[in-house]
This record gives sequence, C-alpha cells and structure tokens, in this order.
Amino acid sequence: MSHRVVVNHEEQYSIWPAGRELPDGWREEGVSGTKEECLAHIDRVWTDLRPLSARKAAGG
Repeated sequence: MSHRVVVNHEEQYSIWPAGRELPDGWREEGVSGTKEECLAHIDRVWTDLRPLSARKAAGG
C-alpha cells in the first residue's frame, strides 16, 4: 500500500494512505512511497516535535 506524508498547520507530520481524502487541517507535504519510506522521511525532517505555536512562544 502506498502512503503520503502529510503536515498540519502546527507543522506536525503524519502519513496517510494514498488515494484517501485528507482530513480537514492536513495538506500533502510532497513525499509518497511505502509506509517505511514515508516514516523515514519524517524522521529526517521533523527534528523538533513541538507544535509550531509552542516553538513560536519559546522564541524559536
């Protein structure tokens, strides 16, 4: 099964099955592939797990 990487307004990442409609508040990040490939991509790019609003509040 193919998946795609998705991200929400807080810059939190997840994977979603390809071909399924995205839930409200999520958009495609641009990477798709196997579940393992998508999770590996997220591991590389999502280095700060705090939501965007928490990072902004902390001055980062």
